[in-house]
Amino acid sequence: MAATGSIPMTSTQSTPMATPAFRVFLSRLTSSIRQGFSQRRPWYELIDRTAMARPDNLTDAYSRIRRNSSYFKVNYITLLAVVLAFSLLSHPLSLLVLLGLLAAWLFLYLFRPSDQPLVIFGRTFSDRETLGMLVVLTLFVVFLTSIGSLLISAILIGVAIVCLHGAFRVPEDLFLDDQEPGNSGFISFLGNAATSAAVAAAPAVASRV
Repeated sequence: MAATGSIPMTSTQSTPMATPAFRVFLSRLTSSIRQGFSQRRPWYELIDRTAMARPDNLTDAYSRIRRNSSYFKVNYITLLAVVLAFSLLSHPLSLLVLLGLLAAWLFLYLFRPSDQPLVIFGRTFSDRETLGMLVVLTLFVVFLTSIGSLLISAILIGVAIVCLHGAFRVPEDLFLDDQEPGNSGFISFLGNAATSAAVAAAPAVASRV
């Protein structure tokens, strides 16, 4: 009985949130968010009604969308996040399920101390078994429940709003920074943010491969 009582004490000595990899991940994530918001354009430029005009044709609309997405990339990402958050808040059960799924990935696999195996109902699971269960659970939640359609519909609505604004916003009075490439739209901004998060989580993943 004394030997079995020491197991819970060992598992609580080093929680996933206390690991260096998790702290580095949070630090880089918050740094990327702060750096991203520092590039945000004034909102009054986004909603300037005097700069709205119907595009002459599809080519003109596409050109406007490209230029506006480069200039308002952070604002557009914020709009997408607001639409996604509103959709999830209007479906609290889906929000709780997604938060639980995210917590499972973070604390059961990515940032769980490598010297502490996952034990559920007295059975010890290896890292590969844990990864397999999380992948199956993620596929089930995203593709076999209403959560997947909710996320896709919210993203499509957000993209439609962004494209509609980008097509009607006349970009003639907008000037990109000299150091900013003209083709660096909000898709590349999302890619850079995802890359930063992946680099932060890479040591934790590599230790389990």
